Amino acid sequence: MTTLQERFEAAAEEVKSLTKRPTDVELLELYALYKQATVGDNDTGKPGMFDLKGKKKWEYWTNLKGTSKEECQEKYIAKVEEYVGKYRD
Repeated sequence: MTTLQERFEAAAEEVKSLTKRPTDVELLELYALYKQATVGDNDTGKPGMFDLKGKKKWEYWTNLKGTSKEECQEKYIAKVEEYVGKYRD
């Protein structure tokens, strides 16, 4: 039986095999879950007002503040499984 960490790492590799691009919101959700699962709470400064992409990424990650590593890993794995069915031929 594989551990949660092993399943998470496998999902992080599997997401690279998508043949179609998920939506921007889906990518932001994946990014935020991955960062929260690997780094923890966001303690970086908010990007400047002209860095729109960086600001969105920061906001999505910050919204997960206090969420456990394990919970984020589980949610990340579930999203990757959903997207593999949706975005891979």
